[in-house]
Amino acid sequence: MKRRILIVGGGFAGLWTALGAARVLDMERASSLVEITLVSPRPDLHIRPRLHEPRPEQMAVPLRPVLDAVGVKFVEGTVDRIHPGDHCVEITTAAGETTTLAYDRLVLTSGSQLFRPPLPGLAQHAFAVDQLDDAVALREHLEGLASRPDTAARNTFVVVGGGFTGLEVATELPGRLRAILGDDVRPRIVVVERSEAIGPDLGPGPRPQILEALAHLGIETRVGAGVVSVDAGGVVTATGERIDAGTVIWTGGMVASPLTVQVSPNVDRQGRLEVSGDLRVVGVKDVFGAGDVVRALTDDEGHYSLMSCQHALFMGRFSGHNVAADLLGLPTMEYRQPFYATCLDLGEWGAVYTEGWDRQVQLTHAEGKARKILINTQWIYPPAPERAQALEAGNPQLSYT
Repeated sequence: MKRRILIVGGGFAGLWTALGAARVLDMERASSLVEITLVSPRPDLHIRPRLHEPRPEQMAVPLRPVLDAVGVKFVEGTVDRIHPGDHCVEITTAAGETTTLAYDRLVLTSGSQLFRPPLPGLAQHAFAVDQLDDAVALREHLEGLASRPDTAARNTFVVVGGGFTGLEVATELPGRLRAILGDDVRPRIVVVERSEAIGPDLGPGPRPQILEALAHLGIETRVGAGVVSVDAGGVVTATGERIDAGTVIWTGGMVASPLTVQVSPNVDRQGRLEVSGDLRVVGVKDVFGAGDVVRALTDDEGHYSLMSCQHALFMGRFSGHNVAADLLGLPTMEYRQPFYATCLDLGEWGAVYTEGWDRQVQLTHAEGKARKILINTQWIYPPAPERAQALEAGNPQLSYT
């Protein structure tokens, strides 16, 4: 009987895990001995870094062509339960049937989701761009504003969270709203950030450029106090300020897939699993992890992976290589990703591109935008569904830069 590698999750980490594992089997001529299966609730990869753009429906790439090219099976379904002790998972298929999939090795790559605390009114009244359905709902709402009375509340937009996603959402809005409401409307856009500075996780390096872009686009900020309630007519902040707004967009951070605690109770504050150098889940036999579900050491300087496609994609190559190598009795590789960069889209102002964990600014304005477009339209997209090219995309020794 064939031995089985099961990958749970079809995002960046999951797809590149599949490519990395298939590459090892191809090199070792072991494809007839090992079966790789990827299970995901949907048959496409959603390009989450682009869901703040005007046409989110276009940000999905079919998984099956590239998986077929490298001989990886695809199961459309949702994993409900993981049983590490029994080496199996319970799933509900797209047809609504329940079944069990057994494995010899498991790779958890089920990603992350938007953190939605139990704030009054948040679930009922706030939009988001976390998942494709969220982004489509926001697009439909924004396009419907043109048919509503021209009031101050209609033309006011609150973005809750001044981190990476919140800034990209806010700075994209002026152009999107001009196309919907016309040039005569001057929308009021307010970013509310509970930390004392905009872009707290980005650090001081790119902050001057961020503030310049916000000023250029006429975007207001509120820092040092978060939103405490949301209703149909706006928000209230921790200072007691009321902002009347017809649109509230929540971007309040990420947490790992809840499947992590079914693998191990030892998770960090974001719900991420601890892994060893080869991305094996600590204390759990035959289970690896990659992407947003794990906290992995990226270099010898003590930096750890972030919830980003930059780390998920690269980590997937290593987890795929290692899970296949481990199953075949071959040495595994230590995950290392010393190169770190950020590229923050700032709408019509451009973008700011930084390198290093101290985020030294390298490119801004139009040059930064050109780099952002390259990243978002080429570098993070799956390879063509051609076997040799797809297998090479799973090589963990490919240079990220």
